[in-house]
Amino acid sequence: MTTDPARAPMDELFTIRDWLRYAVTHMSRARLVYGHGTSNAVDEAAFLILSQLDLPIDDVNPWLDCRLTTGERQSVASLITERIETRKPAAYLTHAAYIQGRKFYVDERVIVPRSFIGELLVEDQLAAIVPDPGAVTRVLDLCTGSGCLAILAAEAFPNADVDAADISEDALAVAQRNIRDYGLGNRVRTFKSDLFVDLPAETYDLIISNPPYVTADAVAAFPPEHRAEPTLAHLGGADGMDLVHRILNDAPKRLAPGGGII
Repeated sequence: MTTDPARAPMDELFTIRDWLRYAVTHMSRARLVYGHGTSNAVDEAAFLILSQLDLPIDDVNPWLDCRLTTGERQSVASLITERIETRKPAAYLTHAAYIQGRKFYVDERVIVPRSFIGELLVEDQLAAIVPDPGAVTRVLDLCTGSGCLAILAAEAFPNADVDAADISEDALAVAQRNIRDYGLGNRVRTFKSDLFVDLPAETYDLIISNPPYVTADAVAAFPPEHRAEPTLAHLGGADGMDLVHRILNDAPKRLAPGGGII
């Protein structure tokens, strides 16, 4: 079966169920790599199809028997083909990544966000690490990338001002877009900084960071999907711990009394 949308059997594929099966077959045959928000061909195909049709992405089942127009079928076929032929993560093709149900703009200037830290910045998990979120007034997000963790922190700590730092100007441009989209420009500031080096001389109640932590050998062996992301966002030195050691060494001087780091 071809992956060329111009040769896709448009007269045989009418429903989302049809296109989901078609996409999974071709994506599986292409041996794509997942891990940028989905973990398998079924979930990734559903994400691509629902995103292209502007439908809620949380559950494909209510839409399986919906019929697509000719234009919709062509656009879905094109997106499936692009995913297979370019090997770019789906989030780059849709310009959307989701963390804790929140949608964030992403493109190839930033890593596709998938940090477990986002899972901690929700009400039912937060109490275990921060007993009184209202008492937190200053938060720092190092290696902010798309800014998603800084934004989640601003929502989790309603009385806090948040600083979001990254060494990449490209990443900060994406973070600034997301900050604007969430209407948090008055509470979340961005800084171009090599970790703590160029930050204001301030202390924080909480420092969060998902720094690059992949070894040089692992980066060299990346599949195409991961090579599509900025190398700077992955590479953590020979053992992957270069930035982690720097953060842990310098963080105590930047923590307010009783402050912590995640």
